[in-house]
This record gives sequence, C-alpha cells and structure tokens, in this order.
Amino acid sequence: MSESRPPFPPFDLTTALQKVQAAEDAWNTCDPHRVSLAYTPDSEWRNRDRFITGRAQIVAFLTAKWQRELDYALRKSLWDFRDNRIAVRFQYECRDATGQWWRSYGNELWEFDDGGLMRRREASINDVAIDESDRRYFGPRPDDERGHDFALH
Repeated sequence: MSESRPPFPPFDLTTALQKVQAAEDAWNTCDPHRVSLAYTPDSEWRNRDRFITGRAQIVAFLTAKWQRELDYALRKSLWDFRDNRIAVRFQYECRDATGQWWRSYGNELWEFDDGGLMRRREASINDVAIDESDRRYFGPRPDDERGHDFALH
C-alpha cells in the first residue's frame, strides 16, 4: 500500500494553509522520525548549502540539527501555492550550546506527490544573533496565534 498524507494536491487556500500548519506542528516536536514521514522515501532537499536525499538522510540531518539548535521554536507562513507546490516563509529561534540565541529567517519551496508527501524541499536560510530578551517564540504556536502572520523583524 502506498503512503499518503492529506491534504492532497491540487491545493486550494484552505488545504495549503492546513499543510503549512501541519509542517510547523511536526517540526516543533523536534522528532526527526515523525517529521521524516511527511516526505517521500526518496525526497530531495536543499537546506542552505546541504543536499539531502531520502528519509534516512533527513532523520540524520534533523537529529544533528536539533542537537545543536536548543529550545527550537518555529513559525511558518503560507506565501503562495499552485497545483502541487507551496511556498512558505518562516522564522525560528533557538540557542546554541554557549547560550547565544538566534533567529533564523527563511523561505522554502515545496513540491508534493499525489499522495500529499513532499518530494522536494528547497530552503534558503539566514541567521541573526539576538539577545534572549528579543525572543518572540516560546515553544509551539498557541491555538490563539494560529492563522496569524508574524512580523518580518
């Protein structure tokens, strides 16, 4: 039996927003295995300067990421969508082992197969050091913030 992950393409506004929120929710668990199941077994990624193929590499990448990026909290926002593609912008905050806090800004391009699994992800990301007092995100998005966009900076 083939895998699937609703909602399925082609996306409309409602289903694109659902897909983006589901991705945000999954990534905020910091569970590499859970996150990897939203991608095809042969999914291809470009993440910054890294090229990753397949779920095993996704799990390895995310495991290392969340060992370095402590207290990770992510927000994603729908930018646009068409057919089986979604564009998002995102921000996340984390601290490193020295206690330095970071806010990372980025854009992602997603392409899905017919079963709703992501087969391609391209991410461009920039990091900005912030003071702990400048933090905006404290864990997963609360229910009363769902559907709201976030400030550029």
